[in-house]
Amino acid sequence: MITWFKDGKAIAKRYVWEIVMAAHDIFIKEESLVDVEIPEGVTCDVIGDVHGQFYDVLHLYKLTGPPSEKHFVLMNGDLVDRGSWSIEVILLAFAYKWLYPEYMYINRGNHEAKDMNRTYGFEGEAKHKHGEQAYKLFAHVFTTMPLATLLSASKPPSSKNAAILSPDGRRRFFIVHGGLFSKDGVTLDDIRKLDRVGRQPGQEGLMCELLWTDPQEMPGRGPSKRGVGIAFGPDVTKSWCTLNGVTGVIRSHEVRQNGYEIEHDGLCTTVFSAPNYVDQSGNKGAFIRIDAEGNREYTQFDAVPHPPMKPMAYLQGGLSSLMMM
Repeated sequence: MITWFKDGKAIAKRYVWEIVMAAHDIFIKEESLVDVEIPEGVTCDVIGDVHGQFYDVLHLYKLTGPPSEKHFVLMNGDLVDRGSWSIEVILLAFAYKWLYPEYMYINRGNHEAKDMNRTYGFEGEAKHKHGEQAYKLFAHVFTTMPLATLLSASKPPSSKNAAILSPDGRRRFFIVHGGLFSKDGVTLDDIRKLDRVGRQPGQEGLMCELLWTDPQEMPGRGPSKRGVGIAFGPDVTKSWCTLNGVTGVIRSHEVRQNGYEIEHDGLCTTVFSAPNYVDQSGNKGAFIRIDAEGNREYTQFDAVPHPPMKPMAYLQGGLSSLMMM
């Protein structure tokens, strides 16, 4: 399938439906917060936004390696929109999820949503390549995707430091596309119990905030530059991590020129995996590798050439100026 896609070909519609329905049957059994433990001798790579940049995703998978028994992959939302190969990206990710459900994990992003897909290209691309019914199927399956992942080390850390640990002394990371909340006291169980299936993120509430919020340098909470969600400060992050025994929050949702940025006194890390975003940002991409002790390693990479197709080619009017969404 990868070779077929690289050659600019589309797979038959019946295969598209089979892959998407297979992913659906796995997602629907997962909770809104998925618990993943990294066994000894295993690593897990956390990948941020890739936004339909298929050729960069292929390069990224060469760096990470495919999902396997010794190597987990966690994609942290915004697989689609903007880039004009969103179908290829999402089908590849869903195929890996079908093949390796215990090694491949995918969180929902704010772009796995109907209103964003209409505005930023995925709806037009899906209909152009595989028809309206295929788009409707994708739109529903997006609502079954988990909202966050709790990634736990299986071994206590060998280096003793001041990190916040789980109740049993292990590092664990809350992986979510957007970030934290407009109110204090939200627990991991509150997130687990969210009823997500068939629902869009909306403009408020926990699901919206999980997919839309951003960190800010100032303490406390502030308005979002996006007009949706909020901005949360380092004190909010520390309080939430302490309450829930979480070593750190890993989130995506924003371009970082170096591909990643460690913020909030090390408790919040942003990772973004679409290099030279929409062919004009000039940023690096990055991913984070986490081992069985919860140690983190950061890898940066540059964009690779792709066929001559502009971002959002399937959207009438072309590239939107609303870059921050």
